[in-house]
Amino acid sequence: MQPETIAARLWPGRSPRIEPLVGGITNHNFKVSVDGGTYVLRIGGKDTELLRIERRAEHEAALAAARVGTGPEVVAFESGVLVTRFVEGQPFPAERMRTPEGISRAVDALRPFHDGPAIPARFDSFRVVETFAATAGERGARIPAAYDRANELASRIERGRGPQPLRPCHNDLLNANFILDGERLWIVDWEYAGMGDVFFDLANFSVNHELDPEEDDELLLRYFGERREADAASLAVMRLMSDFREAMWGVVQQAISELDFDFADYTRRHFERLERTAAAPRFRAALHTIEST
Repeated sequence: MQPETIAARLWPGRSPRIEPLVGGITNHNFKVSVDGGTYVLRIGGKDTELLRIERRAEHEAALAAARVGTGPEVVAFESGVLVTRFVEGQPFPAERMRTPEGISRAVDALRPFHDGPAIPARFDSFRVVETFAATAGERGARIPAAYDRANELASRIERGRGPQPLRPCHNDLLNANFILDGERLWIVDWEYAGMGDVFFDLANFSVNHELDPEEDDELLLRYFGERREADAASLAVMRLMSDFREAMWGVVQQAISELDFDFADYTRRHFERLERTAAAPRFRAALHTIEST
């Protein structure tokens, strides 16, 4: 589906200016300027349903985020194509995000969505990695040897933590998905959003911004108002699940994606970071904590 064809249907009789937006590794994104307004036109990539993306659920999550002021306005949705208001901002630098001020702003942007109404999708990191392994195998992709060890640790984490309350979560808190518009911090790209574990979201944010233990404590303090040992242990072990999901996402992408991106290297890097996490004393202590409570 060509962006010009979609734009002509969405803005009939107009002459929109369409520019590609760089940076995405799943979808095709375009900036559309028409009648004095600017928008993001998001066209889903091929076979993205195999990545556990459901476009109607993404639309509902984007609407929910817009209602609480976390995400930009949703303008249109049809045939899996999502149009949102373009945010005239800039990336929030990762090094600034690691400061107490940056962590506080991220929490202030994210928590209203966590506290909002339910959305019609489910995200369970433990089932996601299993599904990705099955999908990749069906498509002929090689499952890395590191998968079995990581899945053993995932099983221990799931058993140790037990069932968790389900809350609306973003589940893809890359630095690129935070945009600073003046004094306002927006979160964009809601395609992996679903009802899930807030500790996956917090751990995903932590790993993607390379927070150290003291900065993780700051994250917990800003989010919960205090730093509790059980919360610190949950955050530490779920950092592994964040990288496990990313690694297996990369395995599936190797089998299905038509984008010019080195998904094999992406997979390798996330498995390597996962293994470093698993070998660290902090993780081993956290795993012991959740297994002994």
